[in-house]
Amino acid sequence: MSVYLDRGVVLFSDVDEKRTNATSSDLSGYQLVEVGDFVLNNQQAWRGSVGVSFYRGIVSPAYLVLRLSDELHPNFANYMFRNRDMVGHFVICSKGVGTIQRNLYWPQVKRMPVVYPDLPEQKAISNLLDQKTTQIDKTIRVKEQQITLLKERKQILIQNAVTRGLNPETPMRDSKFEWIGEIPAHWDVMANRALFAERVEPGREGLPLLSVSIHSGVSEEEVSEEENVRGRVKIADKTKYNLVRPGDIAFNMMRAWQGAIGEVRTEGMISPAYTIAMPSQKIVPKFFEYQYRTPIFIQQMDRNSKGITDFRKRLYWDGFKQLITLVPPIEEQGAIVEYIDREVAKQDRAVSLLDQQITKLKEYKATMINSAVTGKIKVPGVVEPVQGMNEPEAREVCQ
Repeated sequence: MSVYLDRGVVLFSDVDEKRTNATSSDLSGYQLVEVGDFVLNNQQAWRGSVGVSFYRGIVSPAYLVLRLSDELHPNFANYMFRNRDMVGHFVICSKGVGTIQRNLYWPQVKRMPVVYPDLPEQKAISNLLDQKTTQIDKTIRVKEQQITLLKERKQILIQNAVTRGLNPETPMRDSKFEWIGEIPAHWDVMANRALFAERVEPGREGLPLLSVSIHSGVSEEEVSEEENVRGRVKIADKTKYNLVRPGDIAFNMMRAWQGAIGEVRTEGMISPAYTIAMPSQKIVPKFFEYQYRTPIFIQQMDRNSKGITDFRKRLYWDGFKQLITLVPPIEEQGAIVEYIDREVAKQDRAVSLLDQQITKLKEYKATMINSAVTGKIKVPGVVEPVQGMNEPEAREVCQ
């Protein structure tokens, strides 16, 4: 089992995303967790990685596993210990420097003040929260599904536009490539060697250092200091960078197979680990950015990349120049880009609105939980007023 910020204690089998930490083959050092135990990731508790377990299983030896007092209802305790006020206590009591190495230990945990009502009230509060949070979570899931659907439609729209054009009545022909299928009869199919030449020019002082993202292509501004913290170290000698000019296509050799490619929109410099393709004929560069970032063309870049494993794959210039590209007349390239820009803007606005709604729902949920477990709202079924709460010693809560 593991402890997640937004889910508490979960089974590994219930985690959808890819895990980056492997479980040791020797389980003798792992800790047994019983149903109702309170589990803390002592390195991430200050962020909210805590929860009461509703499963019997094992967790990392690095976690804290505590037995709850009989005075606490497990479901109520799960809400209480994960609410933002309690997480604030975890922040204060954690030891370490900065926000990366901050550990929470038992001597600090056992001294934390914990305020809670009697058991009947705890049960009433947790029942109410179960009901309300289930409704909120269901609404959030619906909106997340809507976002997924919008993003899928966006990708289909782009791929259809850059491989089939905008006119459904256009005569089609076989592209001769099974993975592409039919294309407009008047479009050309070219290898990139006929479209681009490699640009190899040194950078110079005064130009912004740009990045290439799998999410948004080539940046238009200087790489931020926050991004530099992620392993990017600026080189004093600017000639070690590569110069890029507007209209170029730049790609990250190590992540092209994931879609890290795009049009350059401003003169600047990029990492020597990136490659620059300079158009050798008149084109609309953004059309090719859209094309190269579709799934079928990303898969083509993957096939042309060299490396034993995903993390070692590289798309070198020799591989890029062999890529097959669809080339409509330049006027049609521009019309397709205008259409995609317009439709994508609509999709992005809809996604942004749904994201805002999800954020507000999550904020409302957190506020409701905090208010309920701290006695700030009236709970149906509670006879005694919430103000009459106990405040026992922490040692009576966890062992």
